[in-house]
Amino acid sequence: MIFIGAAGVVVLVIGGGGREHALCYALQRSSSCDAVFCAPGNAGIADSGDATCISDLDIHNSSAVISFCQRWGVGLVVVGPESPLVAGLVNDLVKAGIPTFGPSSEAAALEGSKDFMKKLCDKYGIPTAKYQTFTNASDAKNYIEKQGAPIVVKADGLASGKGVVVAETLEEAYGAVDSMLVKGNFGSAGRQIVVEEFLEGEEASFFALVDGENALPLASAQDHKRVGEGDTGPNTGGMGAYSSAPILTKELESLVMKSIILPTVKGMEAEGCRFVGVLYAGLIIDSKSGLPKLLEYNVRFGDPECQVLMVRLESDLVQILLAACKGQLSGVTLDWSKDSALVVVLASKGYPGDYKRGTIIKNLQEAEVAASKVKIFHAGTALDSHGNMVAMGGRVLGVTAMGSDIAEAQERAYQVVNEIIWPEGFCRRDIGWRAVSRLPVAK
Repeated sequence: MIFIGAAGVVVLVIGGGGREHALCYALQRSSSCDAVFCAPGNAGIADSGDATCISDLDIHNSSAVISFCQRWGVGLVVVGPESPLVAGLVNDLVKAGIPTFGPSSEAAALEGSKDFMKKLCDKYGIPTAKYQTFTNASDAKNYIEKQGAPIVVKADGLASGKGVVVAETLEEAYGAVDSMLVKGNFGSAGRQIVVEEFLEGEEASFFALVDGENALPLASAQDHKRVGEGDTGPNTGGMGAYSSAPILTKELESLVMKSIILPTVKGMEAEGCRFVGVLYAGLIIDSKSGLPKLLEYNVRFGDPECQVLMVRLESDLVQILLAACKGQLSGVTLDWSKDSALVVVLASKGYPGDYKRGTIIKNLQEAEVAASKVKIFHAGTALDSHGNMVAMGGRVLGVTAMGSDIAEAQERAYQVVNEIIWPEGFCRRDIGWRAVSRLPVAK
């Protein structure tokens, strides 16, 4: 147990999306938490009372963040998004003696570079798809021609979840290579690409808290990446998620820990990149072997998976994250609600392509109480000069519901979605369909 002063811990959450709103919500429910700040936060987070938003704190300026922490007596910083992690915010905060949950810039390379991740897998025997890395377009195309389609083309760097093309044909694969290496559509993220074999199977997300040596699995969660119903269309940052995920059985969980997560933690330590934070493994359960293989790592809580995990978490999140910062996760256990949770993401029409900003969203407060056990998390919202809640991003709201099973949570979430008045928004109507289809039919 970590000793907390009588006044409790002041926490600063870095970021301003749906994931950060969910973290603020869980942190302020922790008995050992005194206050939660969120920088920059967003209008919906501020409006909900889940945190005090500091919209003018520059999260890319480490010295500004450090002086804010010192002025307000911040005892824990939780970094949500990937870009400040890769830029080294955690390195600077830790050097200043501020407990910070999240990996150093060196350890964040697990997400910041697909090539780094693949090389680590090779060296430490972590199961993943066969691959090659390229900076030259014609070399990449020659390799693709030899391998055949379907094949997967990935931008090496950070591309907001959109730098992966699953090419069904050679032409589509060549087009992806050109868009990254020739046209430079992904900027510096696409200057190097990874081309890997296409694996057949069902995808799953796996989350573990890591303190440098020990790893603690979180409850299972599964997202829907494709924009269209039936999991079709282009990839997005995530259109919905649910927890728990029936595909991740206890047997599979222990296999993932043994064959993927723990070798990664040990490998990172051996490479001098000790990892502290959340490891979010994108897995595929290979239909040929039935065994899990690693598709990619993210070094932060997933968005929108974080939303379903945080509403189910019953443990004190402040204490758990401080334990991770101090290398004290061994022996820690997590308590989860027995209920299931499901989040439906509402996005601006046109996403993941171009969309209009500043469109008005109405009836949010009335909608939130249209069903029980529902929380609306805000991702891309702001207030206009008339005090209207407006959409300022691609993914804007995460309607998150709990229920005795996925079907009940799904029903509650869509009940609330139907009450939100936002003609310029859209959502998928089938979030959780795989899990619901696995439920036993009522006699």
